[in-house]
Order: sequence, then C-alpha cells, then structure tokens
Amino acid sequence: MSDGFKQTVMSIYRLIAFSLFYLLTASSRASAESEIMLNQTGFYPYAPKFAVVAGPVTAASFYLLNEAKDTVFTGKLGAEQHSSNSNLVTRLIDFSAFSDTGTYRLAVPGAVTSYPFYIRPAVMNAVAIAVLKGYYYQRASMPLLPAYAGKWARAAGHPDADVTIHPNAADQFRPAGTKIPTPLGWYDAGDYNKYIVNSGITMGTLLGAYEDFPEYFNHLSTNIPESGNQVPDLLNEAIYNLRWMLTMQDANDGGVYHKCTNAGFDNMVMPDKARATRYVVQKSTAAALDFAAVTAQASRVLKPFLPALADSCLKASRKAWKWAEGHPGVPYNQDSINKLYSPAISTGTYGDNRFHDEWVWAAAELYSTTGDAAFLRAFEAYLPNTVQLPNWGNVAMLGYYTMLRKDRSSSLSTRLQEDVLKLATHYLDFYSAFHTVMGQSVRDFTWGSNDVAAHQGMLLLFAYRLTRDKRYVNRALENLDYILGRNATGYSFVTGYGSKTPMFPHHRPSAADGIAEPVPGLVAGGPNPGMQDKCKYEFTDPERAYTDQTASYASNEIAINWNAPLVYLANGIEALQQEAGYVKTPVK
Repeated sequence: MSDGFKQTVMSIYRLIAFSLFYLLTASSRASAESEIMLNQTGFYPYAPKFAVVAGPVTAASFYLLNEAKDTVFTGKLGAEQHSSNSNLVTRLIDFSAFSDTGTYRLAVPGAVTSYPFYIRPAVMNAVAIAVLKGYYYQRASMPLLPAYAGKWARAAGHPDADVTIHPNAADQFRPAGTKIPTPLGWYDAGDYNKYIVNSGITMGTLLGAYEDFPEYFNHLSTNIPESGNQVPDLLNEAIYNLRWMLTMQDANDGGVYHKCTNAGFDNMVMPDKARATRYVVQKSTAAALDFAAVTAQASRVLKPFLPALADSCLKASRKAWKWAEGHPGVPYNQDSINKLYSPAISTGTYGDNRFHDEWVWAAAELYSTTGDAAFLRAFEAYLPNTVQLPNWGNVAMLGYYTMLRKDRSSSLSTRLQEDVLKLATHYLDFYSAFHTVMGQSVRDFTWGSNDVAAHQGMLLLFAYRLTRDKRYVNRALENLDYILGRNATGYSFVTGYGSKTPMFPHHRPSAADGIAEPVPGLVAGGPNPGMQDKCKYEFTDPERAYTDQTASYASNEIAINWNAPLVYLANGIEALQQEAGYVKTPVK
C-alpha cells in the first residue's frame, strides 16, 4: 500500500470519526440557525462569564442547566448587536452572577443548547499546560516516548548532525558544502524547518512569561523528559530550542544563519521519513539581533539554574550584537538569493528589511542583563514614535516589556509605560459582537489571527501588572474566551481542548501519524480572509474565513510563535486567578 493511499484512507477514517463525534455531541446543531458560542473549557467561579447566541432568536431569556438538565439560573438576553466583521447578529448572555461549581450548559429557545463547560477554580489549568506542552511535540532530533507523548509517540526526526552550508552562506572559513551540526530545536510550524527569526519572538515571549510569573511556573509540571530536574518546565522547554539556536551562530565571526531548512517543503510524512538534504542559509541582521536578544534574556533568566549556560549565552549575545553592528542592513531576500545560488530555497522566508525594532529589542535585553549604558543609548536611539502589538516582523514591544520589568522610576520608563498603557487602554471600551477585544478592527483578521488575539490578551495582562486595574485582566480573559470558542466560527482553536476543535490542522505529524485526533495543545491560525491557500471556505467574511482542512495553511496551520502568547495568556490568567478575584478560596 503506497504512502499516499494510506494517507487518503486515514484522512477518510479521521473524517468519519470526527463526523460521528460531532453528531453525537450536537445532533441538532446542523439544522439550527442559531448557535451559542462560548469558552468550551469553562469559567472561574467569580470571574465575568459571557456567551453569545449568534443568529436570529425571538426569545428574551436564557437558561443555565446543570447535568440533570435542571435550570439553575436564568437571565435576560442582551440587545441585538450586528457584527462589523460578518453579517452575523448576536445577543449577549451574561451569567456572571452565578458562581456554583459544576458542569453546565446554556440554553436559549430557538437555538441549539451549548456545549458542556465547567465552572470551577483553576478551570484553565489543563489548557494552559497543554499549550506549553505543545512545544514538546514540536521537538526535532529526539524520539517522543509514550511516557510523555502518549499515543502521539513517534520516532526521532532530523538529527541535523551534518547540515550543509548553502552556497549563499559560504565564506572563507566555511565553504559551500561544509557540514556543521545544528541539532535540537522546535519544528517551526506545520513544516519541519527551523527558523531563527520566528524562534526569536517565540523565545522572547516564553522567557517573558517566566519573568512575569516565576513562582507560578516554578511549580508547573508538563510531564516532559526533563520534569523534576530542578529547572522549571517552561525553561526546560525553552532550553531545548535555545541549544539549537546557539549552534546557528558562526563562531568565526558571531553572525547567525537565518534558518536550517530543506530546499523545499517536505511531503505530509512523519519526521523520521523526511530525509531531504538540510542547509543553513545566509546570515542576516534580523537573525543576529533576534539571537542577541534571546541569548541575553536567557542569560538573565537561566543564571540561577544553569550559570555556565547563562554565561555562554551572554558571550554569544555580545558576539551577535557586534556582528550586527558591522552588518547593520543585511536582509534575507530569498527571491534575490535564488537568482544567484542553487539549489533554490522555497521554504518560509521570514524576510525583514527594517531592523529598528530588532535593535530596540536586542538593546533592551542586553541592557537589562548587563547594565551597560551603551546598550541603553542604543535602545533610546532606535526607539519608535509609536508602539504596536508584537509579531515576528516587529518585536519592539518585547523591548518595552523588558525595560519596564527592569525599571519603573525613570523618565524613560514613564514614557514607555505611557505608550504601553495607551495601547492597552485603547482596548478597554470596545466590545465586538462576541463581547471580546478581538475584532475591534477588520485588520485583526489576518494570517495567524489567533496570534493577534493572544497578543492583545498578553498586552492587557501586562497592563494589569503595571496598574492592578482589574479591567485589564478581565478583558484579557475575554480574548482567552475568544480563542476557546466565543468567536464567529464556534471553534475552540486549541487542538484537543473543547467540544468543537480543529481535527485537520496543517501539521505534518498530525496528518501522517495515523491517529484520528491531531497532536494536542496547538493553536490553529484562525480566520484569515486572505485565504492564500486557495482552499474552499464555507464563509469568506473576515471573522469566519476559516476552514478545518489539512491543506489550509492560511487558516489552519499551527506555529510556535502563535502558541507563545497563548502560553503567556492562559498561564498568566491561571497565575492571577486568586489575585483577580476569580476564586474566593485558596487554590492548591
């Protein structure tokens, strides 16, 4: 039986399995016009609790049902609200006043009864752990064992012990064809390549989560091979990728290769079956500065746990910074490079032609770690006039976060705090038709829109830590609700968590492993009206342009940088639940 035929059979099997599950859990949903959208994981006892019913209903009230289907709470539906991002009309369900723990459903006459959900303390604990554990499933160069990976155990892929210097990366010390080792690290997304730039924002976000919630993460276990080794699991996971990043620096000059990659994307096969030649490609300014930022931050964070590694990181950071000073404007322009060198590289580009934001972030991390005033001057020299949510192509906000962690008393920190709070406060008074921050602008719905939602939530949690104004943490929670089901698609976008979750993400191991359920804990990209993959979408309006198909890399791929702000958001909410008043008894 050919691999292609087996994959087709498994796709059919998974489709049947999902269809049966869907029918069993919502037998009348397909024929109903109206649907209740809500966080399918659940709610904290004393937190705000919102759902929406989307579609026309004539009822005036909603009902909260317990497991025995008894009504335990009722309330009035909100006024109709027309979405600005689709033709949907919604009405708000507010059951914040109800606080009894248990398992419940919501009912509205004329709409399908909701999926079941919990009300209880630490209700986000499982999904918070899962989105961090998702990185373990992305590890290259090691087998995933049943003790840690369960039924998603697999053989090791990509040892990357003999990676080829591509002609576009060759120099006098490492001519084209030279072999170097660059093992470990995470697969970037649904593909099997490893990219420094995207690792940059991912690592910065994860290390920042530890810096903001150290006591919480010190006690969080994710059941990975390193668990129990006296290093917090969040840092254990980050170290696995950090050790790969360190191999991507050329010790001869301090420059950093842009990526470790095949010439083209692999087929939908398991990692150990993907055996194309691997290359490291041209060094770039963005790669060097992202690397400098991560290694400086890692040095600071890891010093109490692994002082020798911390020292190595700081030395590597300084060398990368020095290389960038000597090469301040070297982009990675794949199309131009391919005209000069072969084989042509057609994998993810992560190209960036403007580097002010990378200078800001790297300078912030080096200054925070070393106290060297030269880095403070560089930070101030490159500081932008306005700040925006971070993404892989604009990482300046990570520098703001770091500088505000270091100091809150200087005139500079006052300016930085004002800029951060101005952006965060912009989100306080807007409510989408789904009662979330997400959807304030149609621009929120882009490639990786769930990354936007998670970064909005992360910013709001950071604003809460600056001000202790609970409006910020409550609004952050609403965007977590969005990602977990209170959105126009009705999907909980984290694989394996919720009643209606992606079953066919654009993720090679999930497509090829022969298991009906995809690898858990991975966040799908989300609605993207660009629909660049040319798949067939049932809806094309901005907030519903999503399709659960393996081929849909534009809406249904996973990526390490999208999981990272969700790690911050979900775990940050869990860390703050007592302080935010979401429970009234200690959580053990």
